[in-house]
Amino acid sequence: MDLWYTEKHSENVGISLKITGTLFSGKSEFQQLDILETLEYGRMMLLDGLVMVTERDEFIYHDMIVHPALFTHPQPKKVLVIGGGDGGSIREIVKHPTVTEATLCEIDGLVIEKSIELLPSMAAAIDGSNPRVKLHVDDGLAYIREHQDEYDVILVDSTDPIGPAVGLFEEDFYRLVFGALKEDGIMVAQSESPFYHAEIQRDMYRNLRAVYPIVEMYQAFIPTYPSGYWSFAFASKKYHPVSDFNRERAAKRDFYTKYYNEDLHLGAFMLPTFAKENISA
Repeated sequence: MDLWYTEKHSENVGISLKITGTLFSGKSEFQQLDILETLEYGRMMLLDGLVMVTERDEFIYHDMIVHPALFTHPQPKKVLVIGGGDGGSIREIVKHPTVTEATLCEIDGLVIEKSIELLPSMAAAIDGSNPRVKLHVDDGLAYIREHQDEYDVILVDSTDPIGPAVGLFEEDFYRLVFGALKEDGIMVAQSESPFYHAEIQRDMYRNLRAVYPIVEMYQAFIPTYPSGYWSFAFASKKYHPVSDFNRERAAKRDFYTKYYNEDLHLGAFMLPTFAKENISA
């Protein structure tokens, strides 16, 4: 018997993946967590029935939430990830030799535990073996209230704005992040699909512009995310991701990036018209 997992991306559209089994299924105090084995995309994590990561295409998301900010900031030393319990963002952060401390603040300890156990290609940097990595099982809002003026870069690696992630899309949260950043700090957050989530994006970018002097959207192709067309918000106190980008430093990186490169960095900020209109002031 064929087994398929289907996620609805709208009332009339979805994505289906053939699966061979369930590796884990359980409920934490925050959400339902499932890790499935798929034929085409390897192991896949679901939260509340929505695809978070798959082994085959996670490199795109994690390259793009991390490297544009860390190659724009001239000297990123202390980096915080809010969410991101699968560990993929931390894995990419610690590739940067300037980073002295990479902190993961994930509200759901079960996500961290099962990622280390079942998604080791993503979670290798959060298994306790890297001395530069700090783990906190905590609410992101509560954590940054206690850590003001501390970080060079903060990445909001959140789920969609439902359940425990709702507060991570609001202006008050962005103001807290602003305070937790140093005077030249950068924040990046995933900002949904321009194709399906225009209303969410309008509210999100309006909230960001109320706080940060520099706000830009950039894009990536992620096959298992709604429409395959995904976006990220770049919000900065000082550095612009295009005009202040040091292309030479990115080109001379001494580590491998499967998706990100110095050409793509610039091209990712060149948006199609409809995506620009979604977030127009």
